[in-house]
Amino acid sequence: MTVDGLYQLLNYVDATLAKREEAVKIVLSEPGSIKLLLEIIGKNNNPISCKASWVLEFTARKELAIMYPYLDDFTNVIDKVILESSIRPMAKICELLIDDHFSANKDKSHKHIKNNHLELITSTCFDWLIGNHKVAPKAYAMTTLFLLGTEYDWIHPELKMVLEQNYVKSSAAYQARAKRVLKKLQRKKGKRT
Repeated sequence: MTVDGLYQLLNYVDATLAKREEAVKIVLSEPGSIKLLLEIIGKNNNPISCKASWVLEFTARKELAIMYPYLDDFTNVIDKVILESSIRPMAKICELLIDDHFSANKDKSHKHIKNNHLELITSTCFDWLIGNHKVAPKAYAMTTLFLLGTEYDWIHPELKMVLEQNYVKSSAAYQARAKRVLKKLQRKKGKRT
């Protein structure tokens, strides 16, 4: 797919599920368009970058493995995304990747998700969690960081501290997710002692 063709496709996409799914079918038929989507997402001043993020998220939900060849591109762009409507889908993709990485079927993802990807996802998720963002990316970041903390010991204490510091001044939705994650952290700590 050409860049112009991708722009035409993204101009057609709106918030409806049907149009997003149509775009996903096209992207799945042309996996090389993932790289182009990521380039568009990186152009923060372009309003169409949000649509590119939506399509990328829906594509990852449908076929996560399509992301593997483009993890360098993905992890190099996630910390540069500034539009809130682009951050939410990127945070969801991080959650999907890390959930897959720590799943029973992790053999596929372990061939592709390297330590540098995990480090970039970790730092970006902490930025989303402590930054001035909406609840959805923060919730996805909490889950992602909890899973990453099962492999990297330093993450759980940092995550716990951030969640406890922000708990009182945050929304009910944030508190609900934070409460669940804090309970999991407590259970994990109880198993270690």
